[in-house]
Amino acid sequence: MAKTSWGAPVELERMQATNLIELAGLCTGICDFDKSFNRILGFMLSYFLDLLPLMLRKMKTKDSFYIRLINPMPMSYLDQIASPTLVIDEKITRANLEKMANKAIAQGKKLVPHWKTAQSRIIGNWAKDYGIREVTASSISLAEYLCGQGWDCIHIAFPFNIREIPRLNRLATKQGISVQVVNSATAKALAEGLTEQVEFFVELDAGYGRTGIQSTDEAELEAIFKQASGSEFLKFKGFYIHPGHTYYGKDMDKIHLESQEALAKMKAKYLHRFPKVVTRLGDTPGCAVREDFGGVDELGPGNFVFFDLMQVQLGSCTKEDIAVCLAVPVVDIRKDRKEILIHGGGVHLAKDVLIYENGSKNFGEIVLLNDKGWTIPSHISFVKSISQEHGIIQASDELLASIQVGDLLGILPVHSCMTADCMGSYLSLDGQRIDHAEGRIN
Repeated sequence: MAKTSWGAPVELERMQATNLIELAGLCTGICDFDKSFNRILGFMLSYFLDLLPLMLRKMKTKDSFYIRLINPMPMSYLDQIASPTLVIDEKITRANLEKMANKAIAQGKKLVPHWKTAQSRIIGNWAKDYGIREVTASSISLAEYLCGQGWDCIHIAFPFNIREIPRLNRLATKQGISVQVVNSATAKALAEGLTEQVEFFVELDAGYGRTGIQSTDEAELEAIFKQASGSEFLKFKGFYIHPGHTYYGKDMDKIHLESQEALAKMKAKYLHRFPKVVTRLGDTPGCAVREDFGGVDELGPGNFVFFDLMQVQLGSCTKEDIAVCLAVPVVDIRKDRKEILIHGGGVHLAKDVLIYENGSKNFGEIVLLNDKGWTIPSHISFVKSISQEHGIIQASDELLASIQVGDLLGILPVHSCMTADCMGSYLSLDGQRIDHAEGRIN
């Protein structure tokens, strides 16, 4: 065998040389990879720096990916507010839902809340947590918005508009639905135009003349039933009363007893013809304070979900039960007049007002916002006048001493249903946007 000068076999020498060449190639490859990797890292860093200004501009909300990446500490919901924003306290809302649901259960009644106040799918899911399976809408548009959310039935509690029969047919293909009938002409149009099954309530006049049939008008009632009997799709469900005059501060007990008696008489009269007939009574002032609902089958209050200052005045709740407040920026302070100018007017609060004996007007009361929600101060300040965008607060000395231009104040609404409708969305205390049927996000 041939050997090298130092005595090693030539073949072994060749193998070692080959291995050294391969090792050198591997090292070179590693170095090349390392250079490529460094180039990639450099490119990524350069790209990150290019994006940094955009990222900083987007760091305005807690929901920003960038702010969560760089600063995992949660931000306050207040940091998201730059213009009038309707803030909702989920804990208070859930407490209101649970309390009314428990009252209905204790009375052996079904709770079918009127969703004209909340108008929200997410808040609807909260309601389902307390066994609520049916809901009432104020319009076919709201019913369409709530469709597909798992409700067993949606009732449209407004005298049905026969021009919307095509929309009703489309809705009824996807959702259990019922409507409100107040005359035989509407019953006739529904009987002739429906292509899907729809149930209906006959609305009775509660005694204040807004809408509904007089319970003594047997001729009109019989005309309605006759039209329905000839239809394959229109089915009678029951009688409905909304004693809305309880909002006028009259004798609530008397009004509710009259409504309960009227429903009981109608049920007794027609039970033999309609064995499954149900009766429904709906208003927050009465449902919130009464404990006995007689033979009424279903309760349909709406405002109780949020409550408001009007309900406080009627004795339905306390200010601590109000679940929403309008957060508004302070834009000017006039200490000589004890006034604070805010960006928050009729397009935000609506123009519902409480008028006191001395003639002063209250469009909403001030609460103090904090990271956990709001507190109700012992000193009262209130919105004394509003125009479209402006609001003027009559401020207490304590509020004037603590407020600056650019600060945020909260306003408890006089009528939360209308304020929510104006605003079209909610901001929760954990900084989440909550939907409203109007679909506007500030």
